[in-house]
Amino acid sequence: MNLRRDVFQAISDPTRRSILLLLTSQTMTAGAIASNFNTARPTVSKHLQILTECELLSQEPNGREINYQINASKMKEVADFIEPFRQMWDDRFNKLETVMKNYQSKNKN
Repeated sequence: MNLRRDVFQAISDPTRRSILLLLTSQTMTAGAIASNFNTARPTVSKHLQILTECELLSQEPNGREINYQINASKMKEVADFIEPFRQMWDDRFNKLETVMKNYQSKNKN
């Protein structure tokens, strides 16, 4: 059975987010990635499989090993989707900050 994986479902898991953070600066093998976690290697391999199926990671064979790296274009799609929400919350916090400053200045008098 071939399940269709959702990108947001994939990044909802803290271990998978940690794997993505590890790979932001360098490519790594599954073994090198697994050495950063206190879980069984097959568990990390499953996380890598999910991230690869969602195209957040790409694989590059290197002899008998496979190097994993971030798929920057897919990560940009995720960032582009999230950006309007980030802007909305920035606007709301800026408005709240203005209200709080006005409230504080009124209470000082």
